[in-house]
Amino acid sequence: MTIEVRVPTLGESVTEATVATWFKKPGDAVAVDEMLCELETDKVTVEVPAPAAGVMGEIVAAEGETVGVDALLATITAGEGAAPAPATAPAPAAAPAPAAGGGSVDVMVPTLGESVTEATVSTWFKQVGDAVVQDEMLCELETDKVSVEVPAPAAGVLAEIVAPEGATVGASAKLAVISSSGAGAALSAAPAAAAAPAAATAGKDVANAPSAEKAMAEAGLSADQVTGTGRDGRIMKEDVARAAAAPAPAPAPAPAPRAPVAAGDAAREERVKMTRLRQTIAKRLKDSQNTAAMLTTYNEVDMTEVMALRNEYKELFQKKHGVKLGFMSFFTKACCHALKEVPEVNAEIDGTDIVYKSFVHMGVAAGTPTGLVVPVIRDADSMSFAAIEKAIAEKGKRARDGKLSMAEMQGGTFTISNGGVYGSLMSSPILNPPQSGILGMHKIQDRPMAINGQVVIRPMMYLALSYDHRIVDGKGAVTFLVRVKEALEDPRRLLMDL
Repeated sequence: MTIEVRVPTLGESVTEATVATWFKKPGDAVAVDEMLCELETDKVTVEVPAPAAGVMGEIVAAEGETVGVDALLATITAGEGAAPAPATAPAPAAAPAPAAGGGSVDVMVPTLGESVTEATVSTWFKQVGDAVVQDEMLCELETDKVSVEVPAPAAGVLAEIVAPEGATVGASAKLAVISSSGAGAALSAAPAAAAAPAAATAGKDVANAPSAEKAMAEAGLSADQVTGTGRDGRIMKEDVARAAAAPAPAPAPAPAPRAPVAAGDAAREERVKMTRLRQTIAKRLKDSQNTAAMLTTYNEVDMTEVMALRNEYKELFQKKHGVKLGFMSFFTKACCHALKEVPEVNAEIDGTDIVYKSFVHMGVAAGTPTGLVVPVIRDADSMSFAAIEKAIAEKGKRARDGKLSMAEMQGGTFTISNGGVYGSLMSSPILNPPQSGILGMHKIQDRPMAINGQVVIRPMMYLALSYDHRIVDGKGAVTFLVRVKEALEDPRRLLMDL
């Protein structure tokens, strides 16, 4: 029997994708749910699993081709020469459990994203001997950018953990082995496994991180004893560690002389290994300082006109477009306008060449519970205010939820960082290599200003442009910042392209 492999649903408003990579070729044996290919859209990277076990037949859409939703990608001849995994793959929920003595299924590292070759095993949610249900989370991996949860490919019993916590694994490494001989027990445990998260999040609108649930169980803490710092109060693993360390150190079993101050300080210290994301942030920031001839120029902008325009149209804007009108769309538009006049700020160095970009892929720095990430709004220079606000809101939420793909954080040509949301009055942002410019926004603060010979109170914001002096001269940097200031102080200039 021939089974068709088709393009899955790509997401709201996404109608086409590009075939990026085929992991199988005609004649290869494939297991059910094994990844066959990877599709790229302008928003996300989508993996296409095998709908059945068998032999790879014809590849209809080759790498590089653009395909629509539900388009035919390939065919599979079911049953013939099937890969070993299907023999132990879980049957549908209504089917009887596999007989004892069945085979085993390898748990492999999933696709980590473009250019990511390794990850660190941060947390195992199951132990050897535990029953597992298909698609139940087994462990969590950390890469340079995101955390990746690894689901069980089949029901059974966790027979072996090949990569323990803290181990660094490659992109195609084996993590564990599931024995399908215990699939019956795992299936019977499914209702309990499904009920556990509900109990853990009772009274909350959001689920806690799986690694946090495990840490709370090990520490003997309940959710109401831990203050969550994640999105919407979600409890993270670090929150559990802080809660567990909160009580004062237990007294020594027997009286002892007063310890030196240094020893006492050591007892109150906590040593925590940096996450891969934090290590990458540290390395990239230091590399940026060591490589670029970084300089920062400052200016200030009167936000009166932007605030008035926003207050006048914000309700109508939200009613029509379904998204709030914020300040970021004004700043994005102003920067795109200024980059046209000063293209070197939108360029990068490649060896002894300067590469000028005729487009703007705007990076928007976003703080998350695990560190700073910079999702990229592609072709921001051709987008409307509403499209920019929607893109920023959507990518910001995905960033806080840890669901950004690697592709969504690559390819930026210029970056905006808004430290003002945290109360920063002035700072010098660090370049995001290989970009040559980054704009720092800051807190809006009422200050007395001299306007037409009169002292008036105006809502003012300091702006900072850090730039690579190797390709951006002081004149260009100052001109860029002045153009941003002019566009924000008279937003009509953006409409008139002045």
